[in-house]
Amino acid sequence: MGRGPRGTRRSPGCGLQRLLRLVLLLSLARGVSGEPGTEDVDVCATCHEHATCQQKEGKRICICNYGFWGNGRTRCVDKDECQFGATVICGNHTSCHNTPGGFYCICHEGYRATNNNETFIPNDGTFCADIDECEDSGLCRHGGRCVNTPGSFACYCMEGYVAKNGPEPFHPRTDATSCTEIDCGIPPEVPEGYVVGSYSSTLGGQAHYSCKEGFLSVSGDRISRCTALGVWEPPKLHCQEISCGSPPEIQNAILVGNHSSRQGSVAHYDCQEGFESPGGKITSVCTEKGAWSEITYACTAKQTIANISVYNDTCLRWSSLKTADVLEMYLFHIWGQRWYQKAFVQEMVFNTTSSSQDPEICLDLHQGTSYNVSLQALSSALPVVIYLTTQITEPPLPEVDFFTVRGRPLPRFTLRKVKEINGPISSYQVLVLPLSLQSTFSCDSEGMTSFFGNTSPADGYVAAEILASDVPDDTLEISIGDRLYYGEYYNAPLKTGNEYCILLRITSEWNKVRRYSCAVWAEVKDSSLTAQQMVGVGLGSVAFVTILAFFSFSAV
Repeated sequence: MGRGPRGTRRSPGCGLQRLLRLVLLLSLARGVSGEPGTEDVDVCATCHEHATCQQKEGKRICICNYGFWGNGRTRCVDKDECQFGATVICGNHTSCHNTPGGFYCICHEGYRATNNNETFIPNDGTFCADIDECEDSGLCRHGGRCVNTPGSFACYCMEGYVAKNGPEPFHPRTDATSCTEIDCGIPPEVPEGYVVGSYSSTLGGQAHYSCKEGFLSVSGDRISRCTALGVWEPPKLHCQEISCGSPPEIQNAILVGNHSSRQGSVAHYDCQEGFESPGGKITSVCTEKGAWSEITYACTAKQTIANISVYNDTCLRWSSLKTADVLEMYLFHIWGQRWYQKAFVQEMVFNTTSSSQDPEICLDLHQGTSYNVSLQALSSALPVVIYLTTQITEPPLPEVDFFTVRGRPLPRFTLRKVKEINGPISSYQVLVLPLSLQSTFSCDSEGMTSFFGNTSPADGYVAAEILASDVPDDTLEISIGDRLYYGEYYNAPLKTGNEYCILLRITSEWNKVRRYSCAVWAEVKDSSLTAQQMVGVGLGSVAFVTILAFFSFSAV
């Protein structure tokens, strides 16, 4: 092997290194001289490991990758996106974490990313939303009520429960507080009072009080309630011993027997000489209200009238307690009124004499009237009062303008109110009958139905029913067959070719008694003509016009 100038021996590797350097110098020289391709190869070979070689404006340059900054060749340093703050980069309720060339975001505890991932980058609109922990129904344990808060939650006790072992609100993971049902225990006592029936000691439960026998509630509410504090409201009932005081005085009577004023005490009375109590013994009782009961009977002069009765609606019969064949004078005071006729008043005052032990009299009374009859014997100090009611009779006949109608149309009918002389008027009915039934129809027939309830077209029907109170200004106009409902009755059109009788019926009703009166309003007769009759009528009309024209011309 050859040696160098100094006689040293060169290794083959040194020659290879020299060759490589020479090639590199030649390459650089070619690049400087402008030979194509030399510059591109050199630049891309010198790019930083975190840079990318890109061509711009005909040249290749090194550019740092996304997330790095620098010259692209000798320096590409990681950008720390999180240095601007987590709220700026990631949004509210987040923490920002830098990575080589990037970053990622994590939601704080109590929040979750809207993309449901643990980490996110907010370039797609993802943000951190509050987690509603209260969706877990048992989170606050038994009796607890969960209230969601931003990023967390708080527990309160529900109505009817109270916090124990800690304050409120509380957190079940960190606090020992628990909710227990409110129990107020046994209701407090009331002097001379007691709890009525059962009670509930939970929140809102009520205990009802009453005073013991012999005591009266003089003030205060009778109810105590279990409060949210777990204690009963203080009872306000005040009971006081009952004392009715002195028994009442009764005219023509004297007090006998027990005079105590305690509850349950009974005061007894006897009538004085010459007086009696027809109803029985007279007593008054000291009640639980602290007052004497009302006296139901009285002491009256001994009555000479007994067993009074009414017959034949207006006649009276009674028994005389006096000796037979002794003449007695009887005084009558009669007062009559009608609830349906406020202005009506009948008053009669007269006397009669009789020596019979069973006198009787028939009174001149009006029908449909309530009477107060006072009957007193001259030998008696007090009258006997009875009440009687006379039955109603048929109302006055309807006032109608009678029509005979041939063909159509029908006239409008005027309904006039009648006076309530014999009893209250309850309603007016318009009846439609076949003309052939007019002579056999009974006004008090109650079997007539509506138009749709007829069993046969030949039967009559009720076309309208109008309450007396619905007739304004004492009159009302009605058109037969107007297809309207009056009450529950349909006013159907009359059939062409049929003959009808229209009646107006008035109903009076009182004390379960019903009376009627009827009047024929109209007779509707058939006026249809045959074809030959129509021709005859037409020719007759032409002849009449011709004659009329002739006479007119002659006159001229």
